[in-house]
Amino acid sequence: MDVEIWSDIACPWCYIGKRRFEDALARFEHRDDVHVIWRSFELDPTAPRERDGDRATRLASKYGLTVERARELDRHVTETAAGEGLDFRFDIARSGLTFDAHRVVHLAREHGLQDAMKERLLRAYFTEGQLMADHETLVRAAVEVGLGEEEEVRQTLASDRFAERVRDDERTAAQLGINAVPTFVVDRALGASGAHPPEALLELLREGWARRSPVSVLAGGETCDVDGC
Repeated sequence: MDVEIWSDIACPWCYIGKRRFEDALARFEHRDDVHVIWRSFELDPTAPRERDGDRATRLASKYGLTVERARELDRHVTETAAGEGLDFRFDIARSGLTFDAHRVVHLAREHGLQDAMKERLLRAYFTEGQLMADHETLVRAAVEVGLGEEEEVRQTLASDRFAERVRDDERTAAQLGINAVPTFVVDRALGASGAHPPEALLELLREGWARRSPVSVLAGGETCDVDGC
């Protein structure tokens, strides 16, 4: 069973949602038959390499909030993340373009390391204050998770390799009506948008599995079929 997860590395609820999905998957009876695929989604594909200024001020301006209200929202997200065992450091977060980070996640998929790469980049962004547009940051993270030689990562970043895969993911998201992340899609038949509690995500997995399983039929009664009665 395929579970595709559209998310952005700069999305706090995507990191929280990842933890909650992992909790749900660990409890799912058929977890060994689940194939998780991370899909790219840029919340701001036109972002500069690195944004200037204070995060709360930027959020307040973008969403029409007071700066204090923006800080309150960040505190709420930080507390929620802590409940999932995550350490969010918005005070040192460096916001900017995530396109190249998504390309590295696609490279990692070629090596069977997509989930590890996604996890490492989320931690680098939310806990360590690393810039996702910085190629040296991406190279170090890739090497840490065992992604081959530095040279392959550098060559990928210096080229447009996997750029079309990122765009394909984003086009597919638009076709499926996905406009917010995280969004979880099971076998392109069921979906859930948002960092739902593990119980809700577990129910999504079970419903997806039930849809693909053959119906259990009690045999032995009298019937008619295509050959007669």
